[in-house]
Amino acid sequence: MPGTGDPEFEASAGRVRRAAPDMLAAHWRAPGFTCPNANVYPWSWLWDSCFHVLVWQALGRTDRALAELATVLSLQDPETGFVPHMGYFGDPEASVEFWGRRGASSITQPPMYGHAVAELVRDGVEVPASLVAAARSGLAFLLDHRRRSVGGLIELAHPWESGADDSLRWDDLVPGTWSPDAWRAAKGAFVTSIERSPSGAPLGNPATPVGAASFTALVAFNAAELASVTGDAALARQAVELTAALDARWDDRRRTWVDDGPTATGSGAAPTLEALLPLLVSTSETACEVAFVDLCDPAAYGAAFGPRGVRRDHPAYEPLGYWRGGTWPQLAYLVWVAARRRGRGDVAAAIASSMCRAADRSGFAEYWHPETAAPGGAVPQSWTALAVVVAVPPDHSGR
Repeated sequence: MPGTGDPEFEASAGRVRRAAPDMLAAHWRAPGFTCPNANVYPWSWLWDSCFHVLVWQALGRTDRALAELATVLSLQDPETGFVPHMGYFGDPEASVEFWGRRGASSITQPPMYGHAVAELVRDGVEVPASLVAAARSGLAFLLDHRRRSVGGLIELAHPWESGADDSLRWDDLVPGTWSPDAWRAAKGAFVTSIERSPSGAPLGNPATPVGAASFTALVAFNAAELASVTGDAALARQAVELTAALDARWDDRRRTWVDDGPTATGSGAAPTLEALLPLLVSTSETACEVAFVDLCDPAAYGAAFGPRGVRRDHPAYEPLGYWRGGTWPQLAYLVWVAARRRGRGDVAAAIASSMCRAADRSGFAEYWHPETAAPGGAVPQSWTALAVVVAVPPDHSGR
C-alpha cells in the first residue's frame, strides 16, 4: 500500500504495477482467458481465472475481468452445476484419454467465483445475471453433493481439487510409504476411481474420502461472499453451517484445523498454510488468534517473503519443494483477505509487503523461497499479479 513509509515496499509495488499489465496481456488467449504460463500451463484453470478476474479489475480492465469469468464458467455442466478445473480451449481433444471428457477436465477446484463476483459487484460492476446464476449453481453442486454425512465438511473427489496439489495433507492417501514416485502413480489412479453422475460430474471418490478443511473453508467463504451481494439467505445459511463444521475441527494442540476422514490422525493434521484458510470464516476468536500468531512467527509460517507453505519446524519443510514449504501467492492473498477483514492490519500489511517484494524479486514466479524469494515453478505465472491487488487494495467503503 503506497504511502506506508516503507521505501522498499513502495518501490517494489510500483514495479509490480507497471509490469503486470504487459505480463497478463502476453498471456491472454481466445476466447477470453489468461493462461497461467505459456509453456508450462497453456490452458485455463478455474481458481487461477478467478484470481485473474480480481487482477484485471484492479488494473481497470473490467472488460477482461468479465470475459475471464464468463469463459471459465462456460465450461459448467448444465445438469449438476459442476465447474471443471481445466479448460482446453483451442485443443478440445487434449487429455481426453486421461479425463474421459472432451474440452475440459473431470474434477473441480476451489470455487473462487463467489469471491470474484462479490468483489466486482462491490466495485460497482454490473455482473450479468447469467454469471451470478452460474456461480450459485457451482456452489450448489458442492454443497448438495459433496458434504460428508458425518462431520459436514466438503469431501474431495481428488486431492487436486484442493488446489494444493502435493500438500503434506494428502500423504496418507498413498498406499504404503509416501515417495514422489508413489505419489505420482497414486494421483493418476485416483482419477479412475471417481464416482460420477450420468453427465460426468465428480460426486465423490472412495479412494480419497477426505473432508478437507482448506477446501471446505473456501466453499464456505465463497458461499458467504456470493450471498453478501445477492441476499441469498439459503446460501448464507449453508455458509454458516459449513463454518460451524469447520470450527469443530480446530485442534489446539496441533494449532491447526484438521481434515476429516481417514487421514485425520495423520497427514490430515499436517501444519500447512492452506489448512489455516478457515481464518476466512471461523467464528472461533481463540483459534484465529493462534493462527495469526503463527502466521507472523519466524519459527512457524512467518518469513521475509512468506508466509511459508509449511511450518518451518516441521521435518518435511522444504522451502522450494512443490507444495512442501514454499510461499504461494494465492494463499498469501487469501490470508491477507482474512487479516484485513478481521481487523488485523498489522498482519495484512506484512503480507502485502512480502508479496510485492517477492513478486518483484522472483519475476512473478509461480511460488518462491520464503527466505530469499528465489523463484520456484513457472516464471512468470499470472496469478502472482495478485500482488497488484494487495499493493493498492480496492476501496469499497462507499458502497
